Amino acid sequence: MNLRELVSALNDFASPALAESWDNVGLLVEPSPPHTVKTLFLTNDLTEEVMEEAVQKKADLVLSYHPPIFTPLKRVTWKTWKERLVVRALENRIGIYSPHTAYDAIPHGVNNWLAKGLGACTSVPLHPSTAPSSPAEGTHRVEFCADAEHLDAVLFKIKDIPEISSLTTFPARVEGEEQTRVSLNCSQKALLEVVALLSQNSLLYHKTEILLLQKPPLAHSGMGRLCTLSEPVSLSAIIERIKGHLQLPHVRVAVGTGRTLESPVKKAALCAGSGSSVLKGTEADLYLTGEMSHHDVLDAVANGISVILCEHSNTERGFLSELHDALAIHLQNKIDIIVSEKDRDPLQVA
Repeated sequence: MNLRELVSALNDFASPALAESWDNVGLLVEPSPPHTVKTLFLTNDLTEEVMEEAVQKKADLVLSYHPPIFTPLKRVTWKTWKERLVVRALENRIGIYSPHTAYDAIPHGVNNWLAKGLGACTSVPLHPSTAPSSPAEGTHRVEFCADAEHLDAVLFKIKDIPEISSLTTFPARVEGEEQTRVSLNCSQKALLEVVALLSQNSLLYHKTEILLLQKPPLAHSGMGRLCTLSEPVSLSAIIERIKGHLQLPHVRVAVGTGRTLESPVKKAALCAGSGSSVLKGTEADLYLTGEMSHHDVLDAVANGISVILCEHSNTERGFLSELHDALAIHLQNKIDIIVSEKDRDPLQVA
């Protein structure tokens, strides 16, 4: 497939618009066009060892779950390992694409895969995503009524204000009088000017309504998951399930105050990777994530919530085999897809 065709297909699989605002997703490194992709290489982290593997396997595009370029690069030299990744990629005509939190948000993504380790359960996003786009323009809708005496003058002035859209008028009857109702969408900046204009006429100002325009939530999409198990299970049993799902010999566990390893778990809140900010404040029997700050663990435990920590990328990497199969179907088996054998969590239990 042509690289740009493939990137479009990957964006259809998980829209980059679903990623968190702080994230850096999408095509990060692009060889000079035209660039044909025969082999897509999947990894959780793009390290130098993994890049060498991609070169040896003649990959044309690396899909790295974590973006190897996150903070801006001021130069591309051989000095730092992330700069060297870019150099190696371009020298070998390998593109780099990263989905990161877009894959966290989608219903068929990382967090839903992680939830499978709990056993039979239903789940909902902890922080639902909003639609990437919606028909309404602007941030606010302003509506007011005006009589014939004031209508033309106020419309003339409003049309001179930048960042106003969807201006419409329609007949209205107010307190028995025939008037015209005006509706418009505007930006936050334009809203201040519209309100200032309308406030010059008390009759208009007192008949003004302002609505905040928000994008609608997307069903089943968003950050983190709150999972309700079909049947309560002891914490010790959940630990074994998670270890089996992630293929780990050990996990770290903090038992909530007033709980034991035999206490039942009915609700579990989870977030792949680093989950402190996503999980904080959620009522549950258990928090499951890769890593949390010491003080956030203490807070959870004090609130009677047990915590299972599996190390950051261990809660993500196993998704790659499921992603391999899903992308094969999505891309209609048009390209070869390889999962890295060198990719691994940097932390080990010694």
